Amino acid sequence: MHHVDSILGAIGNTSLVQLRRLVPEGAAQVFAKLEWENPTGSMKDRAAQAMIGRAEQDGRLRQGDTIVEYTGGSTGISLSLIALAKQYRIRIVTSDAFSLDKRNQMKAFGAELTLVPSEDGKTTNKLILDMIETARKSTDQPHTFWTNQLANHDSIAGYHPLGEEIWQQMEGQVAAFVHSVGTGASLRGVATVLKAHNPDVKIVAVEPAESPVLSGGQPSPHKIEGVGVGFIPPLWDPEIVDRIIAVSTEEAKEMTRRLAREEGLFAGTSSGANLLAALQIARELGPDARIATLMVDSGLKYLSTDLFH
Repeated sequence: MHHVDSILGAIGNTSLVQLRRLVPEGAAQVFAKLEWENPTGSMKDRAAQAMIGRAEQDGRLRQGDTIVEYTGGSTGISLSLIALAKQYRIRIVTSDAFSLDKRNQMKAFGAELTLVPSEDGKTTNKLILDMIETARKSTDQPHTFWTNQLANHDSIAGYHPLGEEIWQQMEGQVAAFVHSVGTGASLRGVATVLKAHNPDVKIVAVEPAESPVLSGGQPSPHKIEGVGVGFIPPLWDPEIVDRIIAVSTEEAKEMTRRLAREEGLFAGTSSGANLLAALQIARELGPDARIATLMVDSGLKYLSTDLFH
């Protein structure tokens, strides 16, 4: 047993679990990284810690400043925790399209929230752009630092340790990594590390079937929170991706429910999308391969939604 000096020391080093019941016979082994073990219950703690830490190091963020961000919830929660730990004020631009649980968690950490109305509670291209513009306007005030997650390259480095953890926990036997795309930072950060170890690792991106913009389709509303922003995110790097798989909201929700019932893994909707795509790749690669994916966040963040009702 050992201790850490603050809550920020508890970020990372999450468990990796092999799935047993949902993986069909004859398919590849599938391993899920339990990112809800991070302090706020999602992988976004890693990105938030990197964005804040690097901004402090180069002087973009100073004591007394206020952090500003637009977010569907998880990044805002992570930034709120780190702002609390480092004694910054934080203002979050979010929307009723995202779960009440996430908004309440941000407020619990002391964040000031601005809500941008959505179209029938769905994620759309217009909603994301409206949130970005609202956040940008608030940075006109002095002593503010806008993390601007969709364009912040520091967040990519925050996921390099995640890639190293996967590689070490799987003892270098990684045939494919499957993960959904929001900002693109987590997929890119992990992929960079895995490809550095073995260029033959297949990187599979997952996006909402209703809004398949990475595949060249048109943006449309969907309800897989945290992914599918409706346009090509600035951090997206198609050169590092070998395949894109589209998953519908209803398919993702049903797989998320099955994760809870059959594997005992209580996760959010994007985790269900990740697993659905990972199982497709597992069937194709066969029993000698090993695949990694992420349980992005905890199902506790979605208790106010229809996900588990």
